[in-house]
Amino acid sequence: MVELDINGQRHTFDGDAEMPLLWYLRDELGLTGTKFGCGMALCGACTVHVDGKPVRSCMTPISTVTTHKVTTVEAVGKQRIGKAVQIAWIAEQVPQCGYCQSGQVMSAVALLSTQPNPTDGDIDTAMSGNICRCATYCRIRSAIHQAAEALRT
Repeated sequence: MVELDINGQRHTFDGDAEMPLLWYLRDELGLTGTKFGCGMALCGACTVHVDGKPVRSCMTPISTVTTHKVTTVEAVGKQRIGKAVQIAWIAEQVPQCGYCQSGQVMSAVALLSTQPNPTDGDIDTAMSGNICRCATYCRIRSAIHQAAEALRT
């Protein structure tokens, strides 16, 4: 049996501890905001935070996060930076199909948590692991700048 801290709540799981975190979140907890994209940690749709750092949940066994705090897109808006990113995402009309957006938001929040005044280059580097098939990259960059500005005021 493993114990996990997901979005500030303790959970226990008596199944396979090598199950990918993504499937635990979606199938066991019903937290479907985190998406399955490629299953190989290449697209970023499954990004969550583990102790504030972006992690690809499709390739992360739950056994590796038992002593860490996991945050999903369902809870990131409760944090100041997460709320600012969500507001900017809406204002900039970032999503088109929306499938990759939870992973994009999680990566943007992680960036702004460590780099409160990112350059375009910082944003491009931090977001490079998140693929958007609708190619809203310019809007994503603009939303991150907008959120950074809002956090400074």
